[in-house]
Amino acid sequence: MVQRSGYSLGELCWTDVQTPDVAAAKVFYAAVFGWRYEDLPTPDGRSYAKAFLDDDVVATVAPQPQQGGMQRPAQWNIYFATDDARSTAEEADHAGGAVQFGPEDIGDTGTMVFVEPPGGGATGVWQAGTHPGSGRHNEPGAFAWAELLTPEPQAAVGFFQQLFGHEVTEYPQDDGGTYTTLMVNGAEVAGIAPAPQEDVDDEGRDDEDGDPGSRGWQVYFGVSSVKEAVLSAVAAGAEVLVEPEFDDDGGTIATLKDPQGGVFSVLEV
Repeated sequence: MVQRSGYSLGELCWTDVQTPDVAAAKVFYAAVFGWRYEDLPTPDGRSYAKAFLDDDVVATVAPQPQQGGMQRPAQWNIYFATDDARSTAEEADHAGGAVQFGPEDIGDTGTMVFVEPPGGGATGVWQAGTHPGSGRHNEPGAFAWAELLTPEPQAAVGFFQQLFGHEVTEYPQDDGGTYTTLMVNGAEVAGIAPAPQEDVDDEGRDDEDGDPGSRGWQVYFGVSSVKEAVLSAVAAGAEVLVEPEFDDDGGTIATLKDPQGGVFSVLEV
């Protein structure tokens, strides 16, 4: 069991999903990961759910912001730990990116900001208060990994290095590209890779016909068996976007879309 009570600067510390149907999402992810929930009210009268493995909180299932009745697919978000969210937000502009949201204090739990690196990819940043982040990491049912697919991978790597001081490791790929991992204290914490070229049009914009989840941050959850997780997810209404396949380290991964449109991957741990 890999339990966590805190995270260092630049580590991935948290993930949440914003969904058009919190109740349905809770049922789905309980079927896939075995989560239990505690429901809490939101200021607009709706509710969100904390997801737990035993007594450890591992994610949040939250309603989408209300935007004139327009419904969007569910979206998983990832968060890097920071010691000072306001300073990180200020640095984002100097690093060639932009601030999308915040900084905003979330009660006494912490301070949140969303930044965007060059090439896109909404990225959460979290300064812990009473909530340090996920209580477990890299085990079945818990947040295990994330990677950014971007048309500007080198610029994105430089952006995160400037914000968090990441060291990097580069892995040449068979297609001539490079898969870069961001590192904290010698450990790999996230990956950055070139976005598939077929998902970018001639002017460099997102191709509306591209596969869902082919750009931006991809979130991975640990499972004991990818095959069993995929079967459970499909039975609960998921669509398989990437069939189970072996990664370079010999583990098995698959990518799925939940019934509300949220894209996520599973990784054997």
